[in-house]
Amino acid sequence: MKMEQQWTEEIKSNNSIFFINFREVWQYRDLLLMLVKKEYITFYKQTILGPIWFFVQPILTTIIYVLLFGKIAKLSTDGSPQMAFYLSGITLWNYFSECLTKTASVFKDNAAVMGKVYFPRLIMPLSIVVSGLMKFGIQFGLFICVILYFTFVKGAIHPNAWILATPLLLLLMASFSLGMGMIFSSLTTKYKDLVFLLTFGIQLLMYATPVVFSISSIPEEYKWILTANPLTGIFECFRYGFLGTGNFEPTSLIFSTLTTLIILTIGVLIFNKVEKSFMDTV
Repeated sequence: MKMEQQWTEEIKSNNSIFFINFREVWQYRDLLLMLVKKEYITFYKQTILGPIWFFVQPILTTIIYVLLFGKIAKLSTDGSPQMAFYLSGITLWNYFSECLTKTASVFKDNAAVMGKVYFPRLIMPLSIVVSGLMKFGIQFGLFICVILYFTFVKGAIHPNAWILATPLLLLLMASFSLGMGMIFSSLTTKYKDLVFLLTFGIQLLMYATPVVFSISSIPEEYKWILTANPLTGIFECFRYGFLGTGNFEPTSLIFSTLTTLIILTIGVLIFNKVEKSFMDTV
């Protein structure tokens, strides 16, 4: 009697774009952690300062913003110390822009690996978001030191209970960058020039987001541009919680949450569809 073989793993194409095998993604969590470790080691293995570069970039950028936007342009910071105000925006924006940029090119950058080895393709963009948290954590530590200085030494800022929303804000920002990145990564497999559009678009988006200015400094007729940006509620809530100043409205955070969920859902569905055939076009 012929014995029927029992397979430990079965790899098959799923025709529905609405199906996401979260169980399989969880089974490959070790691969995700390995990719995060690889990203960290390979990037700083041959550098002199190593992780100290995480501090150098935000410090130098903050100093430049203080000179350009604070001293020369004299943009309002709602009474907050300029160093803390600009560093708060830079810390958040660095995480968002890096996750979006790297996720948008995940198919192109990892085509060689994806064409040889099977694993849930969603692991790649997820690893980018998680590895970005390491860099954010270091820069966030620098930001906390600045906050503590201006709170207890200078008495210039007054944090409030909204700082407890920080994990939610990070989750929203990571989800939004993940969703947008997967949409662009799916499109760039066929339309290569969209990478240049994304680079230009991120630069424009920064000036449509309260990174280097507060909403109160914007004329009324242009505020609708900021309110239509789902990142605005996230940045304003973060700044309001740690600095105690700004024009934060809880309704803007609700709008950010709903928009992020829509973008993430669209991104995952498109990514789920394109991953089956991207090797033919990449």
